[in-house]
Amino acid sequence: MQILVVLHSLNRFFLLALLLVVLYRSLMGWLNKSPFEKTDDKLSLFLFISTHTQLLLGLILYFVSPVVIFSAASMKDSVARYWLVEHITGMLVAVVLISLGRILSKKLSDSAAKHKQMFIYNIVAFILIIAIIGLNHRGFFNVSW
Repeated sequence: MQILVVLHSLNRFFLLALLLVVLYRSLMGWLNKSPFEKTDDKLSLFLFISTHTQLLLGLILYFVSPVVIFSAASMKDSVARYWLVEHITGMLVAVVLISLGRILSKKLSDSAAKHKQMFIYNIVAFILIIAIIGLNHRGFFNVSW
């Protein structure tokens, strides 16, 4: 289980770095009305893959981790409630947003519209991820070993 915790913890930084790159490229592409290049598609794909890898690791940890306590008493403890409800709910919404950003932008033909679609969905996901990580009671840069 410790390996899963480390992988989940480290992949967060890779995912956030990719997300920032995708956000920057999509914002610049949208504002400058640049073509949606193969690089943009690949970065979006890598973000999609990284996000779903993080989801898979997180779901495994959700059911095997001792910090997730399936009990009504967890709702009265802010740390236990965070891991049981808040973290998974917020991150599932972020995964859906990142996925929708990629899937819906692929259906568009106009490059500026693709960039706009990618930016809007991913910026909301980014804000949500940062907010949820900020609530974790361990600090943002903590890597669990």
